[in-house]
Amino acid sequence: MQTAYISHPDCLKHDMGSYHPECSQRLVSIENQLQATGLSAQLQRYDAPLATVEQLACVHPQSYIASILQAAPVTGLIALDVDTAMNPFTLNAALRAAGAVVLATDLVLSGKMNNAFCAVRPPGHHAESDRAMGFCLFNNVAVGVTHAIQHYHLQRVAILDFDVHHGNGSEEIFRDNPHVMLCSTFQHPFYPYCGADSGSQRMINVPLPRGADGAVFRKAVTDIWLPALEQFKPEMIFVSAGFDAHRDDDMSQLQFDDDDYVWITQQIKAIANKYANGRIVSVLEGGYELQALGRCVAEHVRGLNAD
Repeated sequence: MQTAYISHPDCLKHDMGSYHPECSQRLVSIENQLQATGLSAQLQRYDAPLATVEQLACVHPQSYIASILQAAPVTGLIALDVDTAMNPFTLNAALRAAGAVVLATDLVLSGKMNNAFCAVRPPGHHAESDRAMGFCLFNNVAVGVTHAIQHYHLQRVAILDFDVHHGNGSEEIFRDNPHVMLCSTFQHPFYPYCGADSGSQRMINVPLPRGADGAVFRKAVTDIWLPALEQFKPEMIFVSAGFDAHRDDDMSQLQFDDDDYVWITQQIKAIANKYANGRIVSVLEGGYELQALGRCVAEHVRGLNAD
């Protein structure tokens, strides 16, 4: 068994305009780095399927799903909020992004794969149950987590989110679900301007100040995330893998470097190996400086694929 790498050409066709940082070149940069490092040949590749309405409806109300289906344009762009838009290819890309996480969940929980990385866009962790925002339409990770709980009867699932922005959608969806723990580090105050005061025993929110570097991040994970996870003992781990806290990424003011993403991947694998039979599904969220994104995703995937 090895790491599954799940993506689809449809995810390249979603386009919110030439100015927009959430662009198809993000996936191209990742692919180029995987090829350049030889990692590509070590992965088991799968095409992301389209998520079904039934799978989405486990997270999102039918009325919201219908509104997204109806909003999909035949030509041009349709704005869903100030920074989230749809072109004629967005709907299929969003359905495949959610479908990738369902497939990854099935591959890992059936024992066919040790773990999986979903190289998909649009991202998902800002999407609330009935609201698109922050480049996100459907909450991809939430769809996978709910699939794991409902179809495989898992009792304890953890979401680990190291994107520079708080995973507000994941928190909103799972705030009252006793089967899910969310551990999130994020710059604060910063978009989406929440999370710092909404934590609980299962919503482990760790705001980081502007300028925080990898040492601050590692201490937060070591002192706060890891004890909470040790107590929760997750049966499976999902990762909202955002790489926009990198010092080269001008979408934020945090100062992580490549080695910090190597380190957090090692910590996640250690917890997964201890409590979850190594079961990890990691899903791309943010990361907009293309060279840094390609390098850091490659190191993250290398860590997942390591013995």
